[in-house]
Amino acid sequence: MAAHREPEWVEHALWWHVYPLGFLGADTTGAVRSGSRTLRDLIPWLDYVQALGLNGIALGPIFESATHGYDTRDYFRIDSRLGSEEDFAALVAACRERGLRIQLDGVFNHIAADHPDAGGLTTGSSFEGHDRLAELDHSSPDVVRLVQDVMVHWLARGADSWRLDAAYAVPPAFWSQVLPAVREQHPDAYVMGEVIHGDYPAIVSSSGMDSVTQYELWKAIWSGLRDQNLFELAHALQRHNTFLDTFVPWTFTGNHDVTRLATQLDGDALLPHALVVLMTVGGTPAIYYGDEQAFRGLKEEREGGDDAIRPQFPSAPGELAAEGEWMYRLHQELIGLRRRHPWLHRARVEQLSLANTTFAYRAVGENESLIVALSIGDDPITVSGGELLCGNAAQRGDQFEVAPGNWAVLTPPAG
Repeated sequence: MAAHREPEWVEHALWWHVYPLGFLGADTTGAVRSGSRTLRDLIPWLDYVQALGLNGIALGPIFESATHGYDTRDYFRIDSRLGSEEDFAALVAACRERGLRIQLDGVFNHIAADHPDAGGLTTGSSFEGHDRLAELDHSSPDVVRLVQDVMVHWLARGADSWRLDAAYAVPPAFWSQVLPAVREQHPDAYVMGEVIHGDYPAIVSSSGMDSVTQYELWKAIWSGLRDQNLFELAHALQRHNTFLDTFVPWTFTGNHDVTRLATQLDGDALLPHALVVLMTVGGTPAIYYGDEQAFRGLKEEREGGDDAIRPQFPSAPGELAAEGEWMYRLHQELIGLRRRHPWLHRARVEQLSLANTTFAYRAVGENESLIVALSIGDDPITVSGGELLCGNAAQRGDQFEVAPGNWAVLTPPAG
């Protein structure tokens, strides 16, 4: 089965990824079943997202669930802690006014063990040892129909896209049964799956999904920068090139499941370099809420261990602490660069020079290219270029020297 060709609008898509239960301060233990804030309270943040340069909101789970959202009890109801379907409709309308797309998180590998239909829809096994999560029976036609119905239901109510949670744990053949019927009614829907390890192109091709999460690149970005081993990043980008032959990966430097980038890098100095890579290589980029403000947060393997990386946000952007403003401005600059060069969505990387702490590459489209130079240590890096687009470099003729610890994005040299 050939990979599905993603909708044309995705070439220009840049997402802000939000975990609503955390963002809105809901009780994720499930003890308190109502919240003082609802999905409607995301609306004051939409102008902030638009000013950042992004044009999509990727929402974590919003359906009725037992605790953290990934233990669904009812796919057809908005979680009572997040309000009502009227609140969702208001959010959709506000997004439409601003030209913002909406992605929903579909938890279709498992359901809450106390889901009303758990006995008839599940295998009888728990998911990854979690007793409160019952695995859905993906060989059952009833489960195929359920997932189709859920996806179509919310696409009809304004969603543009689905993230398929734990898609790595679901047979690709299941998605190949589900998705044709969904696309028959909503041909412009974008479907992305959470896949951590494995043969990404084969999974995309056999499932019919548009894309999967690029965890290989995520890991190489933070560990290559942290460990001063840009060979790891360069290797991952060469593999990334091969993925682009089949599909455009969902790219990111943070999400709701991983330690914050600023914590992984133990400070702010290398955060710009990570963002430069994200915005100058092929992919559909997503910014995890708070990363644009250099938030920190450590994920821990314990009860409540995700709380630090899924924080509550204030009621309005003006209430954010000022110390993250520099990172927000840098995001605006580099997202602006990305939007001016939409061909970067499918750009391949050609290595120009490489050492442990310096890396220069050319991002190449069909008829366009940009030069990217990174220094993460004590050595400068020199590249040939035409015009400095952003970053910091000293020009001498057509040579640009990037000082230690700096970066630059340039047009290619003339001729």
